[in-house]
Amino acid sequence: MSTEAKQASRNASRVRLRVPDRSQVEMKFQCVEDLLPASHPARTVWAVSQRLDMSGFEKPIKAREGVAGRDATAPHLLFALWLYATTQGVGSARKLARLCRKHDDYKWLCGDVTVNHRMLSDFRTDHGQALDDLLTTVVASLVDKELVKVHRISQDGTRVRACAGAASFRREERLDQLLAQARAHVQALKAMLADPAASGGLSARQKAARRRVARERVERLEAAVAQLPQLKAKQEQAVKKAGQGKRGQSLREKQPRVSSTDPEARVMKMPNGGFNPAVNVQLAVDTESRAIVGVAVCNEGSDSADLSGPMRQQVERRTGRKVQEHLLDGGYLKLQDIENAQADSVALFVPPKQARREQDRGHELDVRAGDSEAIVQWKERMSSESGKAVYRQRAATSETVNADLKTHRGLVQLTVRGLAKAKCVALWCALAYNVMHFAGSLLS
Repeated sequence: MSTEAKQASRNASRVRLRVPDRSQVEMKFQCVEDLLPASHPARTVWAVSQRLDMSGFEKPIKAREGVAGRDATAPHLLFALWLYATTQGVGSARKLARLCRKHDDYKWLCGDVTVNHRMLSDFRTDHGQALDDLLTTVVASLVDKELVKVHRISQDGTRVRACAGAASFRREERLDQLLAQARAHVQALKAMLADPAASGGLSARQKAARRRVARERVERLEAAVAQLPQLKAKQEQAVKKAGQGKRGQSLREKQPRVSSTDPEARVMKMPNGGFNPAVNVQLAVDTESRAIVGVAVCNEGSDSADLSGPMRQQVERRTGRKVQEHLLDGGYLKLQDIENAQADSVALFVPPKQARREQDRGHELDVRAGDSEAIVQWKERMSSESGKAVYRQRAATSETVNADLKTHRGLVQLTVRGLAKAKCVALWCALAYNVMHFAGSLLS
C-alpha cells in the first residue's frame, strides 16, 4: 500500500469529537423572571405565599416609614424560601443560603435579594405563633371550600431524632459540676475580654461570639437542671405504680438523666428498634382529604400520655367544626380517654391492648361486669365489622402522611434544639405538605 493510501486510511478512521472551549465569549440577555418555566413548583409556592397574611411575621420588624435604618427583608420572601425548601426536603439554613446563590429555583424566589444563613435560621424558628396561625388559615380555607370536613380524624405520633447526642445525658451531680464550670468560664471570659492585653487580637465580632457561646452554654445547663424535678416526680409515679417487685426496685435505683445540649429531648425507642434522643411529633389528619389539621410536639415517649384530648381540641379550634370520630393507634389506649370522649360526644376508634394472660387473648373486647356505658359502646364499636372498616382508614391516612413528611419534607433529624423550635419545624413540614397537595384549591 502506498504512503498516500495509508494516510487516507488513517484519516478515514479518525474520530471527530466536541471538546470544551472555555475561552469562547457569549452575550446573554436574561432576567431573573426567565430562569423558571411558567409551571414550575417554585412559582406555585410564591403565589401561595402572596395570598397568606404575613402580619404575624411583620410585627417584630423595626424598620418603619420615617425611621432611619436599613430595610428589612420581606417576610413573604423568607416564608416562600423556607416553604419551597421544605417541599424539597431541605432543612439546613446554611444549605438553603448556598442554594439561594447557585440554584435557579431559589435565585428566582430571591429576585436578587441577598439572604444569609443566620437570617434564614432565625426566621425558621423565631415565629412559632405566626406559623401556627398560618396553618390555621390554610386549614380554614380548605374547610371553607368543603375539602376538609374533620367529621373523622386520624391521629398518630412519629418519633424524630433530636439534635442531641446519647452521651450528652448526665445525672444531677454531673450537671451541677458542669454548670459550676460553665459559670466560672463566663466570669473568666469577662475578665479576659476586659483586659486589652489579653484580648487585643480579637475583633468585636469575635468577642461577641465568645460571649454568646459561653452564655448559651450556661443557659442550656440551667435548663437541664430545671428539668430534674419533673423527671423525679415522673419516676416516683412509675415506682408507685410498679410496686415493691423487681421492676419497682430497678426504677428506684435509677437516677434521672438530662441532656446537657437539648434538655427537653428524651431517650425514646425508635422505629428501628434502637434507643436515641428524640421528640414525639403528633399529627392529626382529616381522613377524607388527608390534609394535616393538627400539629403538636412533646417529649413523651408513649402516646398514652393524654395526647388525644388536646389534639382534638386543637383541630376543632383550627377548623371551627366538631370532631365526631377519632381514630387512634393502640398505644393511645386509656380507659379514661374513652370516658372523656364519650362525654364530648366523640366516638374513639382505638384497638385494645393485648391481654397479659395467654388464656385471655382474643377476648379483650368481651363485655364484662362493671364496664361503664362508654366502655361497652367502645367494645361493641371495635368488635363490629363497620368499626373495623372505619379503623382501617387510620393506616391509610396517618401512616402515609408520616411517610411523606419523612421521605420528602425532611422530618428525619432535627437540627434545632428545644420543643418550641421542634414544633416550628413540624409546622413547616405540615404547611409544605398541605400546600403541595392542595395548591390548586388554595389559589382558586
